[in-house]
Amino acid sequence: MNGDPRDGRIVIVGASLAGLRAAETLRDEGFAGSLTLIGDEAQPPYDRPPLSKQVLLGRVSAADTGLPRRRPVDAHWRLGVRATGLDPLGKRVLLADGTEEPYDRLLIATGTRARPWPNPEEAALEGVFTLRTSGDAAGLAARLDAGPRRVLVIGAGFTGSEIASGCIERGLAVTVAERGPAPLVGALGGTLGALAAKLQRAHGVDLRCGVTVTALEGDRAGRLIGARFSDGTRIDADLAVVALGAVRNTEWVAESGIAAGPRGVTCDAGCRAFDMYGIVTDDVFAAGDVARFPHPLFEYQLLSLEHWGNAVAQAEVAAHNMVNPGPRRRPHLTVPAFWSSQFGLNIKSVGVPTFSDQVVIAQGSLKELRLVAVYGYRGRVTAAVSVNQAKSLEYYQRLIETAAPFPPAPGAADQGESPAPVPSDVPDPKVLSHGPTVALTGHLPDRRLTLVQPGR
Repeated sequence: MNGDPRDGRIVIVGASLAGLRAAETLRDEGFAGSLTLIGDEAQPPYDRPPLSKQVLLGRVSAADTGLPRRRPVDAHWRLGVRATGLDPLGKRVLLADGTEEPYDRLLIATGTRARPWPNPEEAALEGVFTLRTSGDAAGLAARLDAGPRRVLVIGAGFTGSEIASGCIERGLAVTVAERGPAPLVGALGGTLGALAAKLQRAHGVDLRCGVTVTALEGDRAGRLIGARFSDGTRIDADLAVVALGAVRNTEWVAESGIAAGPRGVTCDAGCRAFDMYGIVTDDVFAAGDVARFPHPLFEYQLLSLEHWGNAVAQAEVAAHNMVNPGPRRRPHLTVPAFWSSQFGLNIKSVGVPTFSDQVVIAQGSLKELRLVAVYGYRGRVTAAVSVNQAKSLEYYQRLIETAAPFPPAPGAADQGESPAPVPSDVPDPKVLSHGPTVALTGHLPDRRLTLVQPGR
């Protein structure tokens, strides 16, 4: 746009975590123009991680998960209305109610939705749930309160495993079905996947790996009564949670000429979206789960991340770059990080464990359920995952940022005897029930890079 970048009209499509934090940052950066947030859910922005944790345990109501506001954003909120199209030439967002929102700059922050059960008739059975929205969590928590005889969880990624953990904590019988070789294997590889399988079974989960659910069965009243598996077995179950990963919400821009598809909206490291010809735009940006961006620490492959911290950091970078001219723009270089709480374990990660060919237990041990696993790719450190030992991760994050050699040298205070590295055994996502929470795609340049953080 011409004129002052701190004026004009900015529209944010997606009124969840990334959208809210971007709006706040825009105002912090001095944007004084018109600001509109569009969201397909009717309620104000809320926090999603508690939905599969505290809400399912009955400790927090789904209605009490609203995101705290850092500051007033003085915005026009269009909630409960879905964006259906984008006209980049006319600079307008088309909405499901027949109206449109003009913009000078646009932020796409539409995130993801739960991947549904592929058979619509079976998905419509009473007792079949997905878990993504506040409404999903409230409905599922109410059914768990009613005491189902057996819960079937389809997919053993982080969401599915957290749901299974919550059911066990409630004293419910749980069966988990995963097409891959182990729970969490798609995110953490074979070593920690094997640990997760052992842990789930030790807690009483009927864990079935290497199988798929071939059918959900209902009675004449349309209520779920059981499921059949690819190995010929069957179980009775009156509640099923479909945890097959996420679908990125890009369909509404599919015909717009923006580079968007099932893996997200492709953007540069400054969050500027590409068009279909690979030319970067100056007025369309992307942030959060829906964005697909290059990261120099991971050989410039395009990353799609479903991480809370990434949504915040990327939204702040996008907002900064929307109101600052070229020389003042900055890249999104935050090291990915996430956490999970399940079966009595606190699991935290930095880097990208799936971007690896080897892993080593650098601290603690699998037997003690207190450890740090460090991942390497082509001889440099790319990720670290702690189990009940989060205090050590800052040390390994620095190794990731500086492309330190793998395996890492001793350095943490309570370093134990380190065994030899083993293959990380990260499976092809196609063999998993759930999709990857980190998707890497793109060119693999043969280079080594050291990222130096100012002031570090």
